[in-house]
Amino acid sequence: MSDTPLRRHHDMGGLPAGRVERADHVLAAWEKEVDALLVLLSRQGIIRVDELRRGIEALPPDAYDRLGYYERWIHSITAALVEKGVLTQAEVADRVATIAAREEAER
Repeated sequence: MSDTPLRRHHDMGGLPAGRVERADHVLAAWEKEVDALLVLLSRQGIIRVDELRRGIEALPPDAYDRLGYYERWIHSITAALVEKGVLTQAEVADRVATIAAREEAER
């Protein structure tokens, strides 16, 4: 048995990853809303930063690679809220369907 711990997909420390983009990223309105949501949930004691990180690290590799920074946050926040019974998976699915229908109608 090896003493080397297994590296999870998100753990890229020490691996070659190419150049780091140092330019400022202008946040979209929805990204600011996700950040504000986490602040509010944290202040209410509903979610902690370590729970956010756990949820992000639990994403399957394909999702982790496909999703952007704040997309990972919202997936983690949603999972934590469902896990804690604040929302149900049905409520989340209903809201996602409502938003998708509205976006489709706007096209």
